[in-house]
Amino acid sequence: MIYEPQFLDFLQGQESGKWEGKVFRHMFAGYPPHRENTGGARWNPSGVAAIYTSLERTTVLAEAEHHISLQPVRPKVRRTIFSIDLRLSNTLRLQPEALERLGANAEVIAAIDFGPCQIIGGAAAWLEYDGMFVPSARHNGTNLVIFPANRSIDYAFDVVDEEVIDEGR
Repeated sequence: MIYEPQFLDFLQGQESGKWEGKVFRHMFAGYPPHRENTGGARWNPSGVAAIYTSLERTTVLAEAEHHISLQPVRPKVRRTIFSIDLRLSNTLRLQPEALERLGANAEVIAAIDFGPCQIIGGAAAWLEYDGMFVPSARHNGTNLVIFPANRSIDYAFDVVDEEVIDEGR
């Protein structure tokens, strides 16, 4: 993908820096919490690896429940929420106003068409950010999308707790 210089300049002008804290990750069917999405989702185009996390447990649950609601049949697999101590060295924090200027207002973020958001995430990964903070469309909270291909030697992804919220029977 080729990104316009003004677009990249605007992204680079947003708040960025090191970040360390706890995140939450919801996983189905015993998949490990460090499993990368490379097929594409809201904030990563196909071929750009991403790990989706939330800063709040309630946000990760809201995101998971929305995903489940889109399925024709509710999955009957084990569901686990992982608590992860995370350290990133170059994160990008995108506020709603900045996202709107980039063409991703709240309506676009909540839409089924991921295209506008994937452009933003793809550009952030191309600029070598290792993480990107974005507002959740499902809850009044914040998601942190990790771009593991850009991790530095300071990167830490340590699972500190796991909670089975549904055995899937």
